[in-house]
Amino acid sequence: MEPIDQQPVLLSSVDVSHRFPMPNGKMMTVLDNITMEIRKGEIICLIGPSGCGKSTYLRILAGLIPPTSGQVLARGKKVSGLTPGVAMVFQMFALFPWMTVSENIQSVLVPLALPKEEMQHRVSSVIKIVGLEGFEEAYPREISGGMKQRVGIARGLAVQPELLFMDEPFSAVDALTAESLRADLIDIWDEAEGQPASIVMVSHDIKEVVYMADRIVVFSANPGRIRTVVQNRLARPRDYRAPEFLAMVDYIHDVITQNELPDVPPPPVSTASQPIYEPLPPVSSSDVVSFVEYLDSHGGQGDVFVLAHEFGKEFSNLINIVKSAEMLDFIDTPKQRTVLTALGHRFANMDIDEQKIIWKQQLLTLSIFRTIYAEVQSSRNGIMLDDEVRERLAQLLPNENPEFTFDTLINWARFGNLLAFDEDSDEVSLQ
Repeated sequence: MEPIDQQPVLLSSVDVSHRFPMPNGKMMTVLDNITMEIRKGEIICLIGPSGCGKSTYLRILAGLIPPTSGQVLARGKKVSGLTPGVAMVFQMFALFPWMTVSENIQSVLVPLALPKEEMQHRVSSVIKIVGLEGFEEAYPREISGGMKQRVGIARGLAVQPELLFMDEPFSAVDALTAESLRADLIDIWDEAEGQPASIVMVSHDIKEVVYMADRIVVFSANPGRIRTVVQNRLARPRDYRAPEFLAMVDYIHDVITQNELPDVPPPPVSTASQPIYEPLPPVSSSDVVSFVEYLDSHGGQGDVFVLAHEFGKEFSNLINIVKSAEMLDFIDTPKQRTVLTALGHRFANMDIDEQKIIWKQQLLTLSIFRTIYAEVQSSRNGIMLDDEVRERLAQLLPNENPEFTFDTLINWARFGNLLAFDEDSDEVSLQ
């Protein structure tokens, strides 16, 4: 087989950007000038922090949503509408509960208007390929999560696609099932005789992308851009425990953490009249408290990649928890370490009432909380409607989703007895 870089380009994007309208009328940029090629005979994995636009980009490539600017080309021709030759496997199975395994697979073939014999042949063939023989007449409620995802994969293969897109396809199943599905998918692709010719997969799992990918595309966030592309030349079959495999995992981990947890953050530019407003990571106060207490009980420090596994959180989620704890001065992040501060140690060993007092004090060191608290305090009767707060958040943080920011702000403020929110009256008030 010819080297990948000499294979034909099946699909490409040129300067693809995507923006969403905000409630304040401004536009939030999710993807910024993404240019990438997908060649025949390769598996590409997209990885990066939550909210960096990986899934949005995959849907743009599939033609499910149009880009705001730029274009997608299928074999050099501009795509309008659905991209030809693409099948998609989703994270949450997306099976019809009233259909059997066979009927779920057959459902994607109906629009093709195939002869009945050809349709039945394709269904039986993919059922055999993905290992679902004997379960043809079972309903989704009667099979395991791993088997449901096999149905999803079979459904994608049944249309005989040139490109198979997968959006975090193994995140909804347990670790052992995911490992088995990855190995099976590699075998299916290796023996597929060009259908699918290539696979593009979104993932948050570093070991998964190292196991699966020929090319690993690392996204950065706010807005989503391709930060770097890593060629993965490990020979298949790949061994999760092999030194060269673990070295690649460490390398990808370093690429991501150097991006997300910089050694020396850039100095903020601020004036007395224009404070810096901090975006709030979308995590709960309970997750931050639990993490600080966990770190205190496990030596007070650790590598963020190892901590993600030990603390039982996906990597991108733990990055957000770490950022939150750092904003509140409970931890520092030198190099790739996560280290409790003196305040963090004290906080971890307080009772909950004392924690709430410290939490409130630390919230008021953040401009976003000081501003919203002051505006609620000075509003009529000390009350603002939730839509007013969301609108203000959209003004202060125009590049952030005000819904997510509002949810996090209220969650953190409630824990610190800083603000209260009544869901029935939609009122934000002083605690």
